[in-house]
Amino acid sequence: MFGINGPEFILLLIIGVLVIGPQRLPEYTQKLANLVKELRRMASGAREQIKEEVGIDIDDVDWKKYDPRQYDPRRIIKEALLDDDTKPVSSGAPAAVAAVSGAAAAADSAPQRPERVVQRLAPGDTAPFDTEAT
Repeated sequence: MFGINGPEFILLLIIGVLVIGPQRLPEYTQKLANLVKELRRMASGAREQIKEEVGIDIDDVDWKKYDPRQYDPRRIIKEALLDDDTKPVSSGAPAAVAAVSGAAAAADSAPQRPERVVQRLAPGDTAPFDTEAT
C-alpha cells in the first residue's frame, strides 16, 4: 500500500502524533475513520450502480480476458494466415463441382485481365467541373 513498509508506517504515526498533538489526535482519527467509511460506501454504491445498469456483477467478470497485454499482433496475424478457411465441396452437388473445375481450368489456361476503357475529351473541350464537390 503506497510503497510504505512497517517501520516507515510506525515512523509516520509517531510524527503524526507529535505534529497533531495528543489533544487533537482523537478528532483527526475520527475524521480519518469517517473518510474511510465514506470511500467504502461510495465504492459499494458505484458497484451497485454498475450492477443495475449493466446487469453483471463486477466479481463475476473475467478481467484477464480484457487485458490488452495478451494481444500480440504478430501471433494474431500468424494465426489468421495459417487458418484454413476453405470449405470442402460436398459430393452431393456434381454441377457445382463441374462449374468450379471448369472455371479453374479456364483460369489456368490463359489468365486475362479486363480491358481498361479510358474516355478522352475531344480537343478543345474543358473538363467537367462540379462546384459543389469541393
